[in-house]
Amino acid sequence: MGPHPLPWPDDPRLDPELLRDGDQRNVVDAYRYWSVDAIKADLDARRHPLHIAIENWQHDRNIGAIVRTANAYNVAGVHIVGRRQWNQRGAMVTDRYLPMHHHADVDGLVAWADGADLPILGIDNIPGSVPLEGAPLPAGCVMLLGQEGPGLSPEAVRACERILHITQYGSTRSLNAAAAGAIAMYAWALQHVPH
Repeated sequence: MGPHPLPWPDDPRLDPELLRDGDQRNVVDAYRYWSVDAIKADLDARRHPLHIAIENWQHDRNIGAIVRTANAYNVAGVHIVGRRQWNQRGAMVTDRYLPMHHHADVDGLVAWADGADLPILGIDNIPGSVPLEGAPLPAGCVMLLGQEGPGLSPEAVRACERILHITQYGSTRSLNAAAAGAIAMYAWALQHVPH
């Protein structure tokens, strides 16, 4: 979107630099020319009670894509468990609009979830897991995703109230972590977000 034509609207949510220079950000049209703080405040006023947590022991490159999807679903927060650093390129700066949390280990996430009175639901296709499709999901919860390859750590599995898997029909053993996160958020939204 190019520079806004003159005269500029009189709206305190708008960023004068974006009005002057144009807005090339990946935001919906309703937020065009808004400042980051104004967008975040508007999203904060209507966040969904779902939290997304991702284990990050091996610097998983999927985290950025998961964060971007979490922004699309306007979740209450994203939690990185393990390494603090993650590849932010895939998030396309959507992490600016989300509450981001870091926990050094699974115990830190569990303590936070207990304090918020939120159950932790794991997403992984391990023995004993139940199908995500059709499973009742609480409105307020933390969905915990393992990293690409190893999936949920043993500590994470023990921390979960339930482990849910996404039913697959082909020959691959598992879904990409970012794809699994997107499917899990969509399944939650089907149960809790008016369409």
